[in-house]
Amino acid sequence: MEVIANYKCVTGEGPIWHSDEKKLYWLDIPAGSIFRYDPFTNAHEKVYTGPQIGGITIQADGNLLLFMAKGAVAIWDGKELHYVIESLEGEENSRFNDVIAAPNGSVFCGTMSTDKTAGTLYRMDVDGSIRPIVTGIGISNGLGFTTDCSWMYYTDSTARTIYRYRINPKNSEISDRSVFVTTPPNDGIPDGMTVDSENHVWSARWDGWALYRYSPEGQQVEKIEFNTKKVSCPTFAEDPLARDGKKDSFTHMYVTTAGGDNQKENGDQAGALFRLNPKISGKPEFRSQICLLYTSDAADE
Repeated sequence: MEVIANYKCVTGEGPIWHSDEKKLYWLDIPAGSIFRYDPFTNAHEKVYTGPQIGGITIQADGNLLLFMAKGAVAIWDGKELHYVIESLEGEENSRFNDVIAAPNGSVFCGTMSTDKTAGTLYRMDVDGSIRPIVTGIGISNGLGFTTDCSWMYYTDSTARTIYRYRINPKNSEISDRSVFVTTPPNDGIPDGMTVDSENHVWSARWDGWALYRYSPEGQQVEKIEFNTKKVSCPTFAEDPLARDGKKDSFTHMYVTTAGGDNQKENGDQAGALFRLNPKISGKPEFRSQICLLYTSDAADE
């Protein structure tokens, strides 16, 4: 395990590999910052700062789709924001959290609960419409799909539970919810997640100093300990030395952490981005295909 970058992120989150650019992106949610890392040169930089960003997907055309505060969704083309949705009714005092693009190009995107409202898992379809899918959530968090795209995993951190849903990959309809894993109390909170090529689930443990791997039956098979308390989200990425396009080239794992504003309590490397070799391959994330009917700030002026 090695530290790749340490920007002392308050809530480092949302790592995602951009297969076109061969670079990794990740976030600091409250700062509204996007970072980028190039494993070929080991260079990393902050490339964007704006409103709070809870999660990102990569569009089919390579642009980033940002899910932000107040239910806003916008495309970032590397220079400007182009809003798909400027706000979402009922989410004026909340923000999006973890998100994931589905096999058909839609996006599952969850919101945080507030003192007055529960969190919600929404689905944004390719035409840009959005509707609630799961309501009454505490903290909507990590999502992932099995390799055959027949099951979706979904985390409610407040309930300390990862659920499993049957999913229709053609229309992203979900059904048949069951409990996959419930974590013990006083042992941290399940946060972001990813699924590897063997259909094992990797779940970060906020306040738990660790990353866990679960079998398809929900049994813990591995625990990787960190020297930072708030482990937030893992993702697989390509090995820069592997041949382009090989399925098994996704052998590197990047893990975000949080708590960089209090390293005394959370560890000297709190808020850092880590890389490790899990000795198993992952798979690329799906691309979102949300329609490009957006307005930009510049167009409004």
